[in-house]
Amino acid sequence: MNTQNNKDLRKAFGMFPTGITVVTAIDKENKPIGMTVNSFSSVSLDPPLVLWSIAKKQPSYSLFLDANGYAVNILSKDQVKLCNHFASPLNDKFENINWKLSENGFPLINDTLAWFDCTKWNDYEGGDHKILLGKVTSYGISNMDPLTFWNGKIS
Repeated sequence: MNTQNNKDLRKAFGMFPTGITVVTAIDKENKPIGMTVNSFSSVSLDPPLVLWSIAKKQPSYSLFLDANGYAVNILSKDQVKLCNHFASPLNDKFENINWKLSENGFPLINDTLAWFDCTKWNDYEGGDHKILLGKVTSYGISNMDPLTFWNGKIS
């Protein structure tokens, strides 16, 4: 096993199938921000906690760290374009996107598989990433199929 080869390690990590989310927040100028994330996980039911991680080199890194919380929007199988849209380096990722503000004031994208409205709980060092932990204050679910990422492919 060669743990020094990041390309091979990334491929090995990709063998674990994950769901795909768009994590959203509001920056200090009251503008919505968002990015595609597959490092999302539930943590606890009592209190209700979820986590996700953000690369320290991500352009919106400091914006998410400074936010009071965020919304996690779990994408459905029909939202591949939305996944790619929020993964791209656009200036206004919310242009032509149907969304509304959550009770906590974070963008909830319409017609997702599920969503979680979260206040900031804590964050932790995680190598070249920061792990963000949020307390779920409200959530919603629908009856659709999930969008997944496995072996470098979205399906």
